[in-house]
Amino acid sequence: MNDQTLWTPTQLGTIALPHRLAMAPMTRSRAAADGTVTDLTATYYEQRSSLAMLISEGTQPSPDGQGYLNTPGIYEPAHVEAWKKVAAAVHESGAAFVIQLMHVGRVAHPDNTSHGRAPVAPSPIAADAMMFTATGPQPMAEPVALDTAAIARTVDEFRIAAAMAIDAGADGVEIHGANGYLLHQFLSTNANQRTDQYGGSLTGRARFPLEVAAAVAAEIGADRTGFRISPANPFNDITETDTHALYTHLVTELADLDLAYLHLVHAGDEQLLRAIRKIWPQRLVVNRAGADLDTRIADLDNGTADVITVGAAALANPDLPARVRAGAALNDPDPTTFYGGDHHGYTDYPVVDAQSWDR
Repeated sequence: MNDQTLWTPTQLGTIALPHRLAMAPMTRSRAAADGTVTDLTATYYEQRSSLAMLISEGTQPSPDGQGYLNTPGIYEPAHVEAWKKVAAAVHESGAAFVIQLMHVGRVAHPDNTSHGRAPVAPSPIAADAMMFTATGPQPMAEPVALDTAAIARTVDEFRIAAAMAIDAGADGVEIHGANGYLLHQFLSTNANQRTDQYGGSLTGRARFPLEVAAAVAAEIGADRTGFRISPANPFNDITETDTHALYTHLVTELADLDLAYLHLVHAGDEQLLRAIRKIWPQRLVVNRAGADLDTRIADLDNGTADVITVGAAALANPDLPARVRAGAALNDPDPTTFYGGDHHGYTDYPVVDAQSWDR
């Protein structure tokens, strides 16, 4: 493994990283019912703060942004106060901390929210998938289509949530435009069947995600704003019929905003990856889904990526940088504890000798 680039510092806008191995956002469903993170959450992130940057689990910018049980929010003062403990704990070790803003859109069920309303989406089309609820799996609920006034309010919710994230001590925010959630739903051709300015053409389908990005960048600074995409990812019943043209357009428009970084979930389309790298020549964060660590590190050395993120490996190995440096074996993640529960599978993964921790 050639990891000469991995341990060099870099900068994502104003976000300084001591090296280039970062933690991807991962839903863990361990917040309080009102969306407030807990002291256990702070411990979880603090344990992993030898990574260069921690991107938080998806955090809803509004009550309508929630789809899963016990996911965190960043729209109430209590949320801000709780996230302050997390950010402070991460910063104590010198890592950067970014809060991911995730609005699930139609990937929801009213039973999982405190308000019990139908979810919202570009069009009134339910996702063909199941949602886990307290009473067991249920079909996704049919959403209510956002009208243009509601779209404007949702953009504003992202903007306000971004400001609150910065107030909570985060170094920046990442806008979740991937994995079948609201922004990705607008980009898709099956979830978005609108005939107004937010549908139809590439320009129309990309309009809402770009408005969110522009509003957040204007509020907190483009140099503290990241954006995540997952081209051709069918997760949560998403269909894209024009992936290359769609993401060439979207990324070109995002590049004009000069954001801190673009976070690409790469599923194997090397031609598209090269095209995006050309459009976005700096500050590209790559999560090569399903790839081993050596393959991900090679993306740094050959210039494909500026920073790499890992998910399950960071979840199961709080001390991942130390293990990589030492060539130590990695813990295996326990999928049965990924979502919900207590400290088991959350803060109790073993670490190597603390003296070998070296950032």
